[in-house]
Amino acid sequence: MEIAQSLQQIQSSYIREILSAACNKNVISLAGGLPDEQAFPIDLMRPTLTQLAEMPNVFQYGATAGYGPLLDFLQHHFALPDSHKVMMCTGSQQGLDLIARAYINPGDTVVMEAPSYLGAMQVFGLVSANIVTVAQNAHGPDLVQLEQCFEQQSPKMFYAVPDFHNPTGVCWSLETRQQVAALCIKYNVAFIEDAPYRELRFSGNPIPLVSDFCPEHSIVLRSFSKIASPGLRLGAVSGKIAFLDPLIKVKQGADLHSSVPMQALLLGLLQHDNFGLHIDKIRALYKTRYQVLFDALQQQLPVTCGMNSVEGGMFIWVTLPECDTFALAKTLLANGVAVVPSPVFYPEAHPAQAALRLNFTNATAEELQEAVRRLTDVLHNTLAVI
Repeated sequence: MEIAQSLQQIQSSYIREILSAACNKNVISLAGGLPDEQAFPIDLMRPTLTQLAEMPNVFQYGATAGYGPLLDFLQHHFALPDSHKVMMCTGSQQGLDLIARAYINPGDTVVMEAPSYLGAMQVFGLVSANIVTVAQNAHGPDLVQLEQCFEQQSPKMFYAVPDFHNPTGVCWSLETRQQVAALCIKYNVAFIEDAPYRELRFSGNPIPLVSDFCPEHSIVLRSFSKIASPGLRLGAVSGKIAFLDPLIKVKQGADLHSSVPMQALLLGLLQHDNFGLHIDKIRALYKTRYQVLFDALQQQLPVTCGMNSVEGGMFIWVTLPECDTFALAKTLLANGVAVVPSPVFYPEAHPAQAALRLNFTNATAEELQEAVRRLTDVLHNTLAVI
């Protein structure tokens, strides 16, 4: 049986392939965006895990939008107005898929930054969207390019990760957030705000969501994978009721509802008195690991390479002189360190800046230091002959 044309156009995920190779015990992986499993709040979840045995109702079919007590908690926690609501998804990735299936017709234009999150490009590719990109700078998207794109292309939506962008780690400035919101209102473009790393800020001051400045023109995707556990497979989508009702209709046909016991477990975790301390510990751990990786790179990278400092999230973006980054990544893997090369974060046939994405959240300080030694040894040898 022939697969759908939309799927034929989607390349296999390089990240999945490299993560498979990175399972080798001799490889230090800086490739995947994995939280440290030692930081999972198992002890905080233990009381609710015990209580689930006395809650037979959560093992029944549930409402498509989500577990009622959890939705009520999140409505208040996210400070949503009465005209907005929240729904639960099987990971925020499903929320993105629901948005694409509910709103994108083949050929509809979706704007993204370049580079951008690979999973979003795959989702929009599966619905045959016309993906248009705008350049990114240290403060967020190039606003001149963005307005020209809105004016000339009439896109349906603009997808972005404003807080500790994947893959570059860039955090949009307050001014950029306000101007993007104003452009979305002016040109009637829906802003899809993906915020999986927002709680992982370990320095600097919190900045309002972009959607706070355009609440009637935005949908927000939130993830609990980074602050609770990826295995729970839970994310939340919020926005005005008229935006979310179509998503609920699509989800009903997709999986009826996300796991109700896991939603009850998440609620117990979020309500635990020590959950705030858990978040503080994650931030402190990741800040330490980031500093180890950043300092080691700063000392050992070839002078022809560059990198960005970040205030949170999970990634450092290392820029390189023009080279074959796929070949470089394979050489690095053969030398015991896994990274992700930049072309996977650009639409196919789009010119990609030579760069590597490095993750710092799932390796110890000692592993990070050794990974940098292996990485920079290869870079010095490879770039010397370019």
